[in-house]
Amino acid sequence: MTDALVIGAGPAGLMAAHELAKAGRQVVVVEAKPSVGRKLLMAGKSGLNLTKDEPFDRFLQHYGDSAGHLSDIMTEFDNSAVQDWARDLGQPVFTGSSGRVFPKAMKSSPLLRTWLVQLSDFGVEFRTRWRWQGWQDGAFQFATPVGQETLTPAVTVLALGGASWARLGSDGLWAPWLAERGVKLVPFAAANVGLVVNWTNHMTRHFGQPVKGISLSAGAVHSRGEFVVTRAGLEGGGVYTASAALRGGAPLLLDLMPGWTEERIAKKLRHRKSKTTLTNHLRKSLHLEPVKLALLQEFARPLPTGDALAKLVKALPVKYSGLAPMDGAISTAGGAISTAGGVAWGAVNPGLMLTAVPGVFVAGEMLEWEAPTGGYLLTGCLATGKWAGRHGAQWR
Repeated sequence: MTDALVIGAGPAGLMAAHELAKAGRQVVVVEAKPSVGRKLLMAGKSGLNLTKDEPFDRFLQHYGDSAGHLSDIMTEFDNSAVQDWARDLGQPVFTGSSGRVFPKAMKSSPLLRTWLVQLSDFGVEFRTRWRWQGWQDGAFQFATPVGQETLTPAVTVLALGGASWARLGSDGLWAPWLAERGVKLVPFAAANVGLVVNWTNHMTRHFGQPVKGISLSAGAVHSRGEFVVTRAGLEGGGVYTASAALRGGAPLLLDLMPGWTEERIAKKLRHRKSKTTLTNHLRKSLHLEPVKLALLQEFARPLPTGDALAKLVKALPVKYSGLAPMDGAISTAGGAISTAGGVAWGAVNPGLMLTAVPGVFVAGEMLEWEAPTGGYLLTGCLATGKWAGRHGAQWR
């Protein structure tokens, strides 16, 4: 009989395995892919944004409606603890100008290698290419390179991710198996994704152009950030931050000149020479970059004049047709891959054990929390993994 089983070898699963092993449990980690830590390695391609260096109360607010559920979990392993954890693995960190924290190596492979050695020293056993296929007569059933195998562990931590990117193992195929056991689920939805925009032909020459020095608002979300105009629509950290509000149907407004008041813009626009086109007038009087002028014309054509135009510069409604597809939901600002939805908070006890399936704990993106990019996602995965592992270790 297996003592402790962890299904999924991403950040949450590895952290759960670490806690179980430290407590003296004999741990087996199974992973459907040929290697472990694939999401961590993918995140490292853009620098491995570990966490955000800011006061904890402000940090916790970024988890929105789930902040209350995560408060105790993340108090135990907060954004400062993440930095100490990285240092303990031999990876010194630094804080960028935006407050984002990175390992000085700017990649995840050195940290992952050391972590795996540490786990092996604790006796953790890894089995790759083992794909969970649900339960059979109460045992966990797996498709493996040598055929069907079953395990009957004393305690299990599920860390299978959401449904954001099947290529990395997060395919959400576990949802029906949990539902069959009476676990309440919240439907998956894309998070930290771009917007789909049906551009007119005049925008083609601006594809690939970054839009900087703007602010965005969607519902209660107000943020400074930037994004890129792509063939499919808008991509980038500024848009990703607002994705939860946009998913709920909130309109997106762009402030193309956040450092200027509407009155100042209106005053500048009143002095237009008779032979100057409106586009040239905007460019010369407001010094708007070509891509910002293009967005203004794309979303507000035909352009008004005077004070009405000043209002649009400060609050330009973005006409979009929806969020980008869920599979492949990925932020280039930190490499974070995420979905909303999953196991409902009401389906787990305070230790993250499934109340419908005693002895089975869940961690990471399987839970229904979501967060913006900037290190919040990785911190949440590590913290919930640690919490589930620690409480799972106490289960007999």
